[in-house]
Amino acid sequence: MRLSRTIVLILAGCLAVAGCKKKEEPPPPPEISTAPAPTTPETTTPAGVTVSSVDLGKAVGADHKVSEPATTFGPKDTIYAAVSTTGTAASSSIHAKWTFGDNAKLVKEDTVTIQPTGNDVTDVSISNPKGWPAGKYKVEITVDSGTPVTKDFEVQK
Repeated sequence: MRLSRTIVLILAGCLAVAGCKKKEEPPPPPEISTAPAPTTPETTTPAGVTVSSVDLGKAVGADHKVSEPATTFGPKDTIYAAVSTTGTAASSSIHAKWTFGDNAKLVKEDTVTIQPTGNDVTDVSISNPKGWPAGKYKVEITVDSGTPVTKDFEVQK
């Protein structure tokens, strides 16, 4: 009987200790914020240097912009193309391809190396001391193998 009492007392003590143990509360639910989630800034690679416009004319100023716009020229005129570019690069190449007629006979090709620093203008030109034949012409401008920009013009007698 003494053994039974001891066992009962031990069991009662274990239950008492287990009952006195502090219950762990579950962690609180995560707070719901109405503020927008933080975003990581987008990383973009620069598009490089691109042609923003090409203007044709009979003269350019010190700023390389066309000062006398034209799309029709005389046989002895020098024909200027002012190439406006956007972008920055240590070095870029502007390629001008001048063609004549419907069969796009090559008149002249030029490549000019530039060191663009944002919005820049570079001029290229062609002239013919013997005089240009009358007809339709085209200049195609590309920068660093980018998308070509073409401008049509005409020489009249």
